[in-house]
Amino acid sequence: MPVTPLYAALLGLMFIGLSLRTIRLRRRYRIAIGDGRNELLQRAMRVTANFTEYVPLTLLLIYFVELHDGPRLHVHALGVALVGGRLLHAWGVSQARENLRFRTAGMMLTFSVMLVACALILVYQLE
Repeated sequence: MPVTPLYAALLGLMFIGLSLRTIRLRRRYRIAIGDGRNELLQRAMRVTANFTEYVPLTLLLIYFVELHDGPRLHVHALGVALVGGRLLHAWGVSQARENLRFRTAGMMLTFSVMLVACALILVYQLE
C-alpha cells in the first residue's frame, strides 16, 4: 500500500486549516480583497501561500522516491519531516512577535526533504 497519500491527506487537512484561518481573519477585520495592511492577515496569507509554493512539488518528489521502491522508512521519514517543517514554518510566521527559529527550522526541514528526495531519485535513476 502506498505511503505518500497518507502525507498528502495530512497536508491537505493542514492546508484547509491554514485557509480557514485566513478566511476568519478576513471576516474579523472585514477585508474582502488584499490584506488591508493588517499584519496578522498578511502573515496568514503568506503562510498559506508559502505552503502552496513548496508542498505540491515536495509531495511529488516523495512520491517519486516511493515509485522507485525506495524503502518505506525513507518515505515515512520524508513525509514526517515535511509535515513537521510545514507546522514549524506556519507557527513561526503566524506569530505577530515572530521567533525566526521556528520559521528557519521549518524551511530547513522543507528544503532538506526536497534535497534528500532529489538525491534519492537521482541515485535510483542511475541504478
